[in-house]
Amino acid sequence: MKQLRLKVLAGLFVVAGILSWGAARLWDAVGTLPSVPLAAPVVLAAIAVVLTATALSLRSRLKAQRERRPGAKGVEPLMAARAVVFGQASALVAAMVAGMYGGVGVFLLGSLDVPSRRDQAIYAGFSVLAGIGVIAAALFLERVCKLPEDEENGKGTAPAA
Repeated sequence: MKQLRLKVLAGLFVVAGILSWGAARLWDAVGTLPSVPLAAPVVLAAIAVVLTATALSLRSRLKAQRERRPGAKGVEPLMAARAVVFGQASALVAAMVAGMYGGVGVFLLGSLDVPSRRDQAIYAGFSVLAGIGVIAAALFLERVCKLPEDEENGKGTAPAA
């Protein structure tokens, strides 16, 4: 399994941002721009919390397993692999969603004097921050599930699979 690359996530963010900024300009010229839902940052923040909790749980279980504590609950490799896949998928989607709301937010910056547009820009900004939180939590989860370095050949291995 390959690790997430920040360049890929940043590229998705930028492309989604540019496309949504252009779409927002076009949509506003043709009709009424759809609103940014208040639930967007809430859902992204909830996903970030779930990913962080999963990473912290796996980290403590792996540490107990490495220290050979009596009664330590081990981590099945398939469970760790599923957690990493969930984290990677969440990070990719969060990069696109954060870019989309970032592009709409940049478009809305031009009309902050209108109270409803100002509120939409704030929701979009919080959505971008929550998306960044999801990406950070996914990278943390991936790091927790990464197999230790191979002592013989000095090469790192892919995340636990």
